[in-house]
Amino acid sequence: MASAQIPAGGTYLDTFKRSFTDVPIDASKGNAISTSEFLEAAEALTTMFDVLGSVAFSPVKNDMLGNVKKIRERQLASPLESETLQDLVRNELKTKSHKATEGLLWLVRGLEFTCIALTQNVANPSQELAESFRGAYGLTLKPHHSFLVKPVFSAAMSACPYRKDFYAKLGPEEKVQAELKEYLAALEKIVEILKAFLATKEAKW
Repeated sequence: MASAQIPAGGTYLDTFKRSFTDVPIDASKGNAISTSEFLEAAEALTTMFDVLGSVAFSPVKNDMLGNVKKIRERQLASPLESETLQDLVRNELKTKSHKATEGLLWLVRGLEFTCIALTQNVANPSQELAESFRGAYGLTLKPHHSFLVKPVFSAAMSACPYRKDFYAKLGPEEKVQAELKEYLAALEKIVEILKAFLATKEAKW
């Protein structure tokens, strides 16, 4: 189980290779977000779905990791043009390709879904995870999913563990809550920056 990896006195977030709190954002360059650190943080986040403990969450996790792969492939193909996510998108679109850009769009949707669900849940101590995730799904991914995909994701929401069991796996409750709030605030900021950028003309294909 995931809990075995947690260091003594630490939380599950300590097992992440990279946290969203450590992703560089260059305000002097229009809030440019560093590609490598962002992708590492996104990969780390997907391990949260393992803690949720249901195979029903596999499509959610695999979808996000598939989009990470698309972005990383573009980064590896043109490293100098892809140091920030914004530059990666601009430079890819110049080549008339949009595979990584589309991957980023879907990855941001997945991150926003996770961020809203966990933020809501942390803020409402009486709310079960299934309710938080269902609400977040309706706001983020559901409007973009086909009628074939919606039932797959809806099944994942219904398969959420009980709140108390989920948080118990993450570490000491007070510490988990404090670290999650900081982590989710950093993730929310990055999601908002990327959503705004992806809505601009220069990110359209």
